[in-house]
Amino acid sequence: MFRDCSHPIATGMPTYPGDPDVTLAPDATHEGDGYATSELRTGTHAGTHVDAPKHTLPDGEAIDERGVGRFAFDARLVDVRPLGPRDPIAPAALSEPSNLDADVDLLVLRTGWESHWGTDRYRDHPYLTAAAAERCRAAGVGIGLDTYGPDPTPAVDAESDEGGEPAASDERDEPTGTPAHDALLGESLPIVENLRGLDGLPERFRLYAFPLRLRGADGSPVRAVAEWEE
Repeated sequence: MFRDCSHPIATGMPTYPGDPDVTLAPDATHEGDGYATSELRTGTHAGTHVDAPKHTLPDGEAIDERGVGRFAFDARLVDVRPLGPRDPIAPAALSEPSNLDADVDLLVLRTGWESHWGTDRYRDHPYLTAAAAERCRAAGVGIGLDTYGPDPTPAVDAESDEGGEPAASDERDEPTGTPAHDALLGESLPIVENLRGLDGLPERFRLYAFPLRLRGADGSPVRAVAEWEE
């Protein structure tokens, strides 16, 4: 069985705050040119994508420096629902012995947040605690998520106040920066973000998330596909 776990790339699709907008528009047309081509403008982290270590680490590996086989994963689905907005995902949610055994490359965390794709609420996804990221790092296991990423995303009400400082940030005890990214990417472990279609997947499956071969890039959109036996 195969399942597409990718969001479609389309003009105006949701992007991480501050990332480039996505446009997909006709270039040549059948009527005017006798054939069709399109122009795509996108950031490297639009839609369902993989991060390269270079994303958060200045001296990290670029996406085209990684062997193609490193984007085919033995994955385990970990259902961490129900979680509320901006809830932390602690090590206890990941630490069942079978979740982090030696034959797993990737834990795919099902938070349920894909249901908020395209809304402001999607920013308020659960996130990995530093201890949970360290647990994955120590086990040599990467992370896939149905969210913007393993670290908190700026909330709509926390982007800026009149003085230029984040508003309401003191109300939440959240990490700043990219500590979960750094812990995983510092060990060259995979991070696959903005997955979809996780409902009904089996506990174990293969996940293929092959990036474009972008020279020196920090990440790439992917066509993420799950495969399993019936």
